[in-house]
Amino acid sequence: MKKIIIIILSVILALVLSCIIWYKISLRAVSKESNEVNFVIESGTSANGIINKLKDANLIRNPLAAKIYMHLKTKQNFQAGTYNLNRNMSVLEIFKVLSLGGKSGETIHLTFIEGKTLEEYLKDISIAFNLNYEDILKEINTKEFLEPLIEKYWFLNKDILTKDVYYYLEGYLFPNTYEFYQKSSLKNIIMKMLDETEKKLNSLKEEIRKSNLSVHEILTISSIIEKEAVKKEDRAYVSQVIYTRLAQNMNLGMDVTTYYGVKKNLKEALTKADLNNVNPYNTRLESFVGLPAGPICNASLESIEASLNPASTNYVYFYADTKTGKIYFTADYKEFLTFKEIYK
Repeated sequence: MKKIIIIILSVILALVLSCIIWYKISLRAVSKESNEVNFVIESGTSANGIINKLKDANLIRNPLAAKIYMHLKTKQNFQAGTYNLNRNMSVLEIFKVLSLGGKSGETIHLTFIEGKTLEEYLKDISIAFNLNYEDILKEINTKEFLEPLIEKYWFLNKDILTKDVYYYLEGYLFPNTYEFYQKSSLKNIIMKMLDETEKKLNSLKEEIRKSNLSVHEILTISSIIEKEAVKKEDRAYVSQVIYTRLAQNMNLGMDVTTYYGVKKNLKEALTKADLNNVNPYNTRLESFVGLPAGPICNASLESIEASLNPASTNYVYFYADTKTGKIYFTADYKEFLTFKEIYK
């Protein structure tokens, strides 16, 4: 009889230990790799419903274990809102974020301004995340980094891998304010920005298809517009000038492309050597016909829209007054020279 009791107790103990091990494993993160997920809790959603949704998003291993943990440990209610969760977070970490409305102090907000280059964006990222700038600049330009992204996003294709392009993702990272986890990898940071680009370009997909231009060409035109004009009306005029010059097999003659080609910022002066420098971006060269190899900055939605909707004018030239920002457009070369003489 005593032997039977010992066997029964041993079985019960083994079951209890198995349940404890199952419970602890079930509360672990689903992955060791960083993989961010945008998670939305709508107002009125029950706690059980939220847990089931977490399972559907592959953010937790087992909904039953999560529900047990919730009843045993969690005292705060989940808050409605949009959250940046990660598959390397445990149930404890996820519940903490959801209970505090996302204010866990473990995120970084970064604002990327339109008209800035990929190099400038990466410098901001390197400082915010304490990453080596040279390392991430090199990493982001490797085929190992890029090929999975080309497979994932419809607007990325082999066009960006041309040997003439300085930085393959230049022009493809949408300028906006983002919230990242402090432990985010470079890949997750870039993917979050590309997700935003995809949202913006999805709304223009039909216009892009009708344009007969590739996304790469559209973003290249958009980036030139972004650098040349500030006002919405001026952007449409600059767009029209670009299309007119392309149609007439003229060189674009845009200083902003020359600056990018010789890697100078717009506050520096262009020398004669810069203007004559042979590179895949210098449209000031008379022998350079067509678009530069790729975008020269990351453009705003307004500039992208302008690239798809040029103004209905006959302008061929323009000159910008650097003191006031006003741009003077004309179809007459002599008038252009007059503008240049007055406002240089």
